Amino acid sequence: MKPALLVVAIMVLSCGGATAQDAWQTPRTPDGKPDLQGIWTNASLTTLERPPQFKSPTIPPERAKQMETARAQMMRASNAPTNPNEGAPTDGNANAGYNAFWIDPGTKYGVVNGEVRSSWIVDPPDGRIPYTPAAKKHFEDRLTRMRGSWDGPEIRPQGERCIVGFGSTAGPPMMNVLYNNHYQIVQTPTHVVITAEMIHDARIIPIGEKRSAGGFNTWLGDSVGWWEGDTLVVQTRNFHPDIRVRPNMGDSYYVGENPTVTERFTRAGPDAINYSFTVEDKDAFTTPWRGEMALTASRERMYEYACHEGNHALPGILAGARHDESLGRVTQAVGDTE
Repeated sequence: MKPALLVVAIMVLSCGGATAQDAWQTPRTPDGKPDLQGIWTNASLTTLERPPQFKSPTIPPERAKQMETARAQMMRASNAPTNPNEGAPTDGNANAGYNAFWIDPGTKYGVVNGEVRSSWIVDPPDGRIPYTPAAKKHFEDRLTRMRGSWDGPEIRPQGERCIVGFGSTAGPPMMNVLYNNHYQIVQTPTHVVITAEMIHDARIIPIGEKRSAGGFNTWLGDSVGWWEGDTLVVQTRNFHPDIRVRPNMGDSYYVGENPTVTERFTRAGPDAINYSFTVEDKDAFTTPWRGEMALTASRERMYEYACHEGNHALPGILAGARHDESLGRVTQAVGDTE
């Protein structure tokens, strides 16, 4: 090919690629609103708060790649056949009951607006929840009691009781956990429903309705939504007292006693929704805190989550506690239940 023709061909191909990319338009429902429907996932190695090893809200792509490769190698080792003669682990490994077959936390760090993120929280700049000293102590006391008391099922974490998913899978805000990180969104002119894969929690969000002055506390809070241009805004209040602490292994957190959570959903491409959230409670936090996350389209199906169907964990936990008590071994938990 002659040089001049080669240049023209490259220009045509380049322009064609740009045109195809620029041609994407936000899909819309019959009533003209952005179409958020489908199955999405927030599976990721990124966590809510910034781990100490990261000093910046972003991770250089080359470093992220190295850590993702190391994680993949660890997962392959974890997926090796289990030796039934090894006995119980003695190193305090909280995930010792699972090998890689059972978990699906994601394989990559989250990317938001083209940046690899070290945490979902972007404000405050340190990527940490800005607890007041009193709220921090209250949170830690409740979490300790939740994990260290076996008096009865009511004090155990909600995930063990199959009430809502552990961590904050259904939210709000909606957080990624060890597995089951899919969501299905269904949309009508008057409602949006977000179903979380974990324990099949469903949030039914009325659109365009004014919030009532009263109301009562519910497991997933009392939500109302409205459209601001092409962004769906959802505001939630009135959380059940037992869901204000969100236990999730090393990424637990507390939303306060009277929080307001505001979420924003914006289509960002054929396979992405930009999801942001702000958590406010003047008594629990020195300032509101805000996070950003990408929800990615998934081609996988949402299957039924049956939780404790045939699972003897909770009866075993409580029976073990009663056995210890019969032998005089009683663990004294600290903190309160509120």
